[in-house]
Amino acid sequence: MSRVARWERTTEWPLAVNALVFLGAFAWPILDSGLDGFWREVCRYADYAAWAIFLLDYLIRLALAEQRLRYASKHIPDLLMVALPVLRPLRLLRVLLLLRVLNRRAAQSLRGRVAIYVSGSATLVLCCAALAELDAERHSSQANIRTIGESLWWAATTMSTVGYGDYHPVTTEGRLVAVGLMLAGVALLGVVTASIAAWLIETVREVETESQAATRADLARLHTEIAELRALLTDRAG
Repeated sequence: MSRVARWERTTEWPLAVNALVFLGAFAWPILDSGLDGFWREVCRYADYAAWAIFLLDYLIRLALAEQRLRYASKHIPDLLMVALPVLRPLRLLRVLLLLRVLNRRAAQSLRGRVAIYVSGSATLVLCCAALAELDAERHSSQANIRTIGESLWWAATTMSTVGYGDYHPVTTEGRLVAVGLMLAGVALLGVVTASIAAWLIETVREVETESQAATRADLARLHTEIAELRALLTDRAG
């Protein structure tokens, strides 16, 4: 196991907790519009602290990598998590760490854990997109998404590619969130479709294998019976 892999395995869950802390600090001021200044400052500094921890983790992994440029090119989402802290919708890229934890667990047994991975990823993406959309839209005079319920409904219809159109973003920032959510929805649907297809192929292959084994066994018994019958006829003829 490489040094980077050992570091990632050691810090996997602490960083996931850090991502949850960031998500809480991001969500609280959005959900509670009447939050006083002190707690807003607490959330702001918790946000900065979470970003600093992610930055430190990325720099350590980069330092431990044997081929640093190649490692950086293969971990673009991690780079985005630490390079785009000032853009509010893109700050949610830090929560991708939770998806990475789920993905590592699911990869051990895709067929057995795909439900957990997909449901966890979908719930996380849905909630994050709803929060980002509400934060972007509710201060606009033309906005029709003003509550967390409306934002969650919009996120669910958008991610599932249904798109009723009863709620829609009117700000540039909100539309950027919508684009990201649509891409995530298509990706998750692709994962579900591919997993079901893989499961069906594996099931059919198992049935074919069992059928072929049964056919070979039947042929072997038939050959044995023919040989016995031939020997019996030979004895009688003699």
